[in-house]
Amino acid sequence: MTTSQATGAYDLLVVGGGINGAGIARDAAGRGLSVLLVEQEDLASHTSAASTKLIHGGLRYLEYGEFRLVREALIERERLLGMAPHIIWPLRFVLPQLHSPRPAWMVRLGLFLYDHIGGRKALPATQTVDLARSPLGEGVKPAARKAFVYSDCWVEDSRLVVLNAMDAAARGARIETRTRLVSARRSGPLWQATIAHQGEERVVEARALVNAAGPWVEDVLQRSAGARQDRGVRLIKGSHIVVPRLYPGDHAFLLQNPDRRVVFAIPYEGVYTLVGTTDEAWTGPPAHASIAEHETAYLCETVSAYFDRAVTPADVVWSYAGIRPLYDDHAANASAVTRDYVLDLDAAEGQAPMLSVFGGKITTFRKLAEHAMGRLAPFFPQAGPAWTGGAALPGGDIPAADFEAFLDRLTQDYPGLPLPLLRRLARAYGTRARLVLGEARSSQDLGPDLGGGLHAAELAYLVEHEWARSAQDVLWRRSKLGLHAPAEAAPAIEAWIAAYTRVPA
Repeated sequence: MTTSQATGAYDLLVVGGGINGAGIARDAAGRGLSVLLVEQEDLASHTSAASTKLIHGGLRYLEYGEFRLVREALIERERLLGMAPHIIWPLRFVLPQLHSPRPAWMVRLGLFLYDHIGGRKALPATQTVDLARSPLGEGVKPAARKAFVYSDCWVEDSRLVVLNAMDAAARGARIETRTRLVSARRSGPLWQATIAHQGEERVVEARALVNAAGPWVEDVLQRSAGARQDRGVRLIKGSHIVVPRLYPGDHAFLLQNPDRRVVFAIPYEGVYTLVGTTDEAWTGPPAHASIAEHETAYLCETVSAYFDRAVTPADVVWSYAGIRPLYDDHAANASAVTRDYVLDLDAAEGQAPMLSVFGGKITTFRKLAEHAMGRLAPFFPQAGPAWTGGAALPGGDIPAADFEAFLDRLTQDYPGLPLPLLRRLARAYGTRARLVLGEARSSQDLGPDLGGGLHAAELAYLVEHEWARSAQDVLWRRSKLGLHAPAEAAPAIEAWIAAYTRVPA
């Protein structure tokens, strides 16, 4: 830790508890800098929990010439797979040529590039299949014959954010959720920032301010006296629906539409299919994003054109929408706006620097953080070198990154616990699942089931180690048990947390 603590100032004040803010806080703390991260709500409250939940290169970005971004994302894809094999795992994607506005040769050429520009090692290469003769075609309309099958990865997106925050905290960072930036101003080499938690304000000082507020990036600039205001953000809404499972198997689909947009259909929570996403310009408050009727209709029509089972809005069991804070490159089409990130450094001579993050995608968060620290390096000559490239995230230190072997060992060590529970805990917490399980010999030893298989022991872990403070935090961000738990689970969880966190008189 640096001497900033002795003077009462942090090295970095990071505003925003999404994937980029958490990733930068982790990287900086690991370099020996003192870090304070503030998030106005819960970690991953908005954009970072509203993704399509993929670690991928972005196949369709090749069409827009985003070769640098795709290459970087593909390199990161396999690196992240090794860092967190409990929450990230390989996924095969079936890309039928039915309804395709692109000729098969063009798609195959794109997939050839996709296989080779990122140095793919662990994931299998693209194949061509006849869906009429392959199990991959089960549940798909007979007209869909030729398809390509390629590889990418799945990620539990909101858990990825939490794990980065946990690692940052373990390395000395202070993480304050439900704490908002009220205002900030430069005072020579320091930022003086007023932050508020539960109505109580206080002033903190920092040598640099990192604006990683996502859709609120411009809002933070406006709250920061003297900050440069000449960068633009373009807010794009992406919406998803969840419907009962459309097809068997563990593979996903990438569906092409005649309007040249693409839609994913992905196995979700065992009994559902996740469908998305849309791309629409957004002008309202970022916190109030929700799917529109025409978006639901569009996604339903897309999957109905490919699968035997017709889907209507009445089949939707859950939907969500997120706002992507993309750098405004003035593209006319929302789908064509660059997903690449821009790091804007505002640093006048003798004044404390401010680094604002525009754009980005969840796959490239680690590299974005590394680049961000590279931009800030001149202001912190005492900081250590880049280090995150091979460092496992909490729970990700699974031997040989072999999740199934790890799960086998866990079931041997806990023979009295049901396999579905052990699998879910292993997926969520990796090697840290033992902190939840302790010496339990049966489910009863984990305390009461508050709904959906969420026992008191797990809830205590989430409160103590992962900043969970509400049923929403637990059911929809730390897990997706909200899709499985009964309605009475939420009030039961709220009551349990209130009793557990109550300060004795």
